[in-house]
Amino acid sequence: MCGRFVSASPPDQIARYFDAEAPEAALEPSYNVAPTNDVYVVHVDGSTRRVEPMHWGFVPHWAKDPSVGNRMINARAETLATKSAFKPALTKRRCIIPADGFYEWMAVPGQKKKQPMYIHRDDGEPLAFAGLWAVWRDPNAPREEREAGGATLLSCTIITGEANDKVRPVHDRMPVILPRDAWQTWLDPAVQDLETIGKLLVPAPSSIIDLYPVSTEVNNVRTKGAHLLDRVDPTSEGELPGQAPLLS
Repeated sequence: MCGRFVSASPPDQIARYFDAEAPEAALEPSYNVAPTNDVYVVHVDGSTRRVEPMHWGFVPHWAKDPSVGNRMINARAETLATKSAFKPALTKRRCIIPADGFYEWMAVPGQKKKQPMYIHRDDGEPLAFAGLWAVWRDPNAPREEREAGGATLLSCTIITGEANDKVRPVHDRMPVILPRDAWQTWLDPAVQDLETIGKLLVPAPSSIIDLYPVSTEVNNVRTKGAHLLDRVDPTSEGELPGQAPLLS
């Protein structure tokens, strides 16, 4: 799964990287993005690729209220085509959720608390999480407000799949990270063949991933500072099972 990630890059930098139009409003940089926060999303609007803030937690158009999104921060790649909440978006509302990196928690023998690990690209470039987005309109809002677009919520979910060899010792799942040569196909709403789409939902190569232990301060969703990325010594032995080289 993916329950926390880092989004600290400026929106104009994100827009240049993804060859998209920048958003009108900027979000505050966050080194600890949590579910229900607003996040940057890259999607196609007509013929234009845009970066736009959206609510993290997928709210289907048929939902009675937005709280259903709290349970839909992630979508499993293996069941997208069979879930009524996600299948329509899989064919016409695919997106990329940019991230500087993400966190996962690793069980450590002899310790009750899990050790948070920061996972990122080894070359420092952004991660391109495969995602889906949705448009929800509040059915209880006054008609005039709905017609003016004031009762509309844009939301998204991060697609997860099997972990690669580098991440598997920490967690058995990870976000699907799209390579640059897959962006055009993934974002194009005219591409609706599920077999073609499904071939893109594979684990990222272990060779592009680096990870290291960070402070348990990341456990607190209110802590958002850059110090969360500082490497720490997680155990008295100075090593994590299967991860010793990362601490050298």
